[in-house]
Amino acid sequence: METFKSVAVIVAHPDDETLWAGGTILNHPEWEVYVISLCRGEDKDRAPKFFHVLNELGALGNMGNMDDSPELLPLDQKEVMQHIVDLLPILTFDLIITHHPNGEYTRHLRHEEISEAVIMLWHEGTLKARELWCFAYEDGAREYYPRPVLTANIIHQLDKEIWLNKYRLVTEIYGFESTSWEAQTTPQTESFWQFTKPEDAVRWLNHQRKNESIDNV
Repeated sequence: METFKSVAVIVAHPDDETLWAGGTILNHPEWEVYVISLCRGEDKDRAPKFFHVLNELGALGNMGNMDDSPELLPLDQKEVMQHIVDLLPILTFDLIITHHPNGEYTRHLRHEEISEAVIMLWHEGTLKARELWCFAYEDGAREYYPRPVLTANIIHQLDKEIWLNKYRLVTEIYGFESTSWEAQTTPQTESFWQFTKPEDAVRWLNHQRKNESIDNV
């Protein structure tokens, strides 16, 4: 990680970057981080908070307006891929961080679609990176708040100061009450699945999809 310089964090919503990777970003002020949120760019409440948080994280970023309506109908993968490309200032990074193909909790379609789109962009060579990390959290099918997957490749136990700063971003800047799902969730440990080869990420993606299909039978 000490050799990373340029880092892209690609998420669905303003607050995903903080909830799932905020401590890792805060722990690495030497990283040049660019965060894109594909949804809520025209949200007059969340959009300003997103850019305030990025300033606190020492990051730059951009927002899109990909459909995030309550109906949450599936989007065409090519459309999602194009949104990502359009929002990024460059397409080559040392590290890309994004969602898990099954999301971080049960369940959010946009998280899943963005993960799959990022993996495919990396595999086809449109996005270039030495490594790809996918968030590694699960909620036991809503049995509990999202927890880090402790068998993941990368586990970051946040020290108290870093976690409190992350929690402050969630509660004071994003404005979530201490009793909210977001505040209660805010992980003190951050975990990631790590890939150095696009073909491995695609095989893993296909495995996740196969398991999901079996679970839904």
